[in-house]
Amino acid sequence: MLAFFDLVWDFFNYLIYKEGRKSLYWKTKMRKEYDFSKMKGRKNPHAKKLKKQVTLRLGVDVIAYFKGLAQETGIPYQNLINLYLKECAHSRKKLILKWAV
Repeated sequence: MLAFFDLVWDFFNYLIYKEGRKSLYWKTKMRKEYDFSKMKGRKNPHAKKLKKQVTLRLGVDVIAYFKGLAQETGIPYQNLINLYLKECAHSRKKLILKWAV
């Protein structure tokens, strides 16, 4: 199991190196037998089960709010909307509607 964590740590440092930020770990302890340059990417086989594409009609003001929040946080606005709705679902938040009579 420890070897797996060593591999993950080495791969993480490879990603840092690839971004141009050489870490001290990379320079001193990276194992020579790992060659991540030949590694092929692979899609998550469970990704289709995690999210489903839907069409929503949202107000312009709602979209503007989440896009502004996205610029502040660096998180895509669609992800922010998903996170907000997920939080509402997990906390079982109920919408209170008051109709004008």
